[in-house]
Amino acid sequence: GNLWATRAGERADRLVVGSHLDSVPAGGWLDGALGVCAGLEVLRSHSDRTPPVTLELVDWADEEGARFGRSLFGSSAAAGTLDLDDVRELKDADSVTLPEALAAHGIELDRVSEARGRLDGIGAYLELHIEQGPVLEDLGLSAGAVIGTYGVERHALRFAGRAGHAGATPLRLRHDAFLAAARFGLAARESAARHGGVATVGPVRVAPGVATIINESCEVTLDQRAFEPEALALMLADVRAAAQSISVQEEVEVTWQRIWSIEPIPFDPELVALAERACQEVTGAAHRLPSGALHDCAEMARLAPAVMVFAPSTGGISHAPAEDTPERDLERALAVYARLVELTTARLDGNPVRSGTPPAS
Repeated sequence: GNLWATRAGERADRLVVGSHLDSVPAGGWLDGALGVCAGLEVLRSHSDRTPPVTLELVDWADEEGARFGRSLFGSSAAAGTLDLDDVRELKDADSVTLPEALAAHGIELDRVSEARGRLDGIGAYLELHIEQGPVLEDLGLSAGAVIGTYGVERHALRFAGRAGHAGATPLRLRHDAFLAAARFGLAARESAARHGGVATVGPVRVAPGVATIINESCEVTLDQRAFEPEALALMLADVRAAAQSISVQEEVEVTWQRIWSIEPIPFDPELVALAERACQEVTGAAHRLPSGALHDCAEMARLAPAVMVFAPSTGGISHAPAEDTPERDLERALAVYARLVELTTARLDGNPVRSGTPPAS
């Protein structure tokens, strides 16, 4: 579940910091963990004094959704946006359902909603994270202020055709489920390019999966993302129409299962400005950018003012063992985050915000 640590302040106003520790198979060392460690240092920096406001560190559960495909599980439960009916039938690669997996650890799915009360009355939420993309590195920057997260549409599709002999069945008489899925993947990419978004089709599961047999079924997942709600809606409409057209042309059946969706989430404008100011004061440069990756901050932004700071990702690589950030950039991004905590604390405490320190060398 979600893990919490608290450093009581002079006032009950609450500033929440943190991120997540879960990862993806063969993931990297910074994704999520950077934000949890940075949040821990925020609390540790007040070990010898009482902070003006109460500081809380959170390590969110199952941000990635690697096993069941439902991202932001812990933070959406805390935000009250998790629909239990949407996740009750989700299965992993071994056909274990989400409720069964939770029960194996003594947790009832219907009790997940109890996490909601933990966030009542928070004043702000701040998260430090690696960018997981190439923008900041390309600009030569050590940190960036995040304006919000892309919206996401995630669905599971099953194309059902007919098995046949790979040599004896003419092309014109085939009902090839994999071919239909492959054409669908191309259609999703073309739609994303038209509307300024991104789309990913995978993993792909075929049956029977034998070299000499035409595949009678093919299951894929679809992940579409865009920062503008209108673009995301058009992308989904495009691929729904494409799936229907392709299924007719290839003489297969297609079924859809919605896994999860979230609208684009803009972050608090005042906190974005403070994050930008922190970047400028610490590094001598400031840049705003959206996040194509999902983050728990998106769920927190539904409840309270929220913002993120990004550190650059070497080569834009993430969700891979090669994930990394140069030490100097990590140090500067941490300093930006610490300054943002100061600025936000002063805002919550109702005090004028003093000028920051000169840019770090």
